[in-house]
Amino acid sequence: MRPGDPTARELAGLRAAVARAAGDDPLPATELAGRYFELAMARGDPRYIGYADAVMSPFAGSRAAAVLAIRGKLRQYRHDFEGALADFAGALEADPQFAAAHAWRGAIHLVRADYAAARTECDALLALDRPTLHGGCTGLLLAYSGRMEAGYAALQRALDGTREADNRLWLLTRLGEVAAWRGQPEAAERHFRAALALGIEDGYLIAAWSDFLLDQQRPAEVVKALAGWEASDGLLLRLAIAGTALKLPAAKAQVQALADRFAAAKARGDTTHRAEEARFQLHLAGNAPAALAVAAINYREQREPRDARVLLEAAVAAKDAGAAQPVLDWLKASGFEDARLRQLGAMSAQAGSVASAPPPGKPEARP
Repeated sequence: MRPGDPTARELAGLRAAVARAAGDDPLPATELAGRYFELAMARGDPRYIGYADAVMSPFAGSRAAAVLAIRGKLRQYRHDFEGALADFAGALEADPQFAAAHAWRGAIHLVRADYAAARTECDALLALDRPTLHGGCTGLLLAYSGRMEAGYAALQRALDGTREADNRLWLLTRLGEVAAWRGQPEAAERHFRAALALGIEDGYLIAAWSDFLLDQQRPAEVVKALAGWEASDGLLLRLAIAGTALKLPAAKAQVQALADRFAAAKARGDTTHRAEEARFQLHLAGNAPAALAVAAINYREQREPRDARVLLEAAVAAKDAGAAQPVLDWLKASGFEDARLRQLGAMSAQAGSVASAPPPGKPEARP
């Protein structure tokens, strides 16, 4: 950060508070770690998660709600979902009114496609009279489980009921995604642009907006949107995909940088970017079997629509219908309505049948 950066000054003040605090007072540490976590989410830079871990390490045995909550956030960032669920449950034991813990648990259950468990957390938010959190939770639950129009309406009601900027950012971003899944690109773009107009740094929003632009065949706008975001692996991936489509001179170096980053992550056992690695292997390295292997492992832990999509795309490219079966099962069970995913599902089944057919003009082998 630049010396005059207000974020740098803010962090310096939070670090000073930690240094002044008594050794048994975790509050200043949780405030600093929470800010590091926010920066990791905003900028897509995982180094802040390491800083937060270091700040919280002296309080590893604490059962305070705030400590458990920040630890749960850090664990879910690293995809330790079981550990995160346990930490948030502990935070709720310490403070039954801790609505954010229910919201995080609901989000984790949605990532894992455990919709019954997610509903329990949504209901808890309603019981705590948290309409915005409840609307966000319920809206995504409905959208993921075959009731996309109702989910969109729930998210819109939650948006209409809040003036809080961070809540509006999240709700507008998810409304953009749901509108895109519904095949309504004009509405999706309107929501994404409204979120961007809030002027809040947010890596998830930038990634969702970039994916939308790529799907709309607008790579030049992706390059413009992602200027200065190269520190994030996920955003560098999208920048490289756009640059490769445009045949930009910088794209080759970006592809190599991604290859180096994924190799380094593998060496240190970091598995947080498997979906991005699968997209890299498929769209930039041209290695469909490798993409399929990574996407299949990723889908065992993360089962959101974006994870389903990359697995289906890799299965189609590799002509492996069997690998796509978990997603096909989810599409059938959930009723998820995205036409693009359903088309990919049909293509994966067709690709498998073509791959297994005998060559033209030769009789099929029989036992």
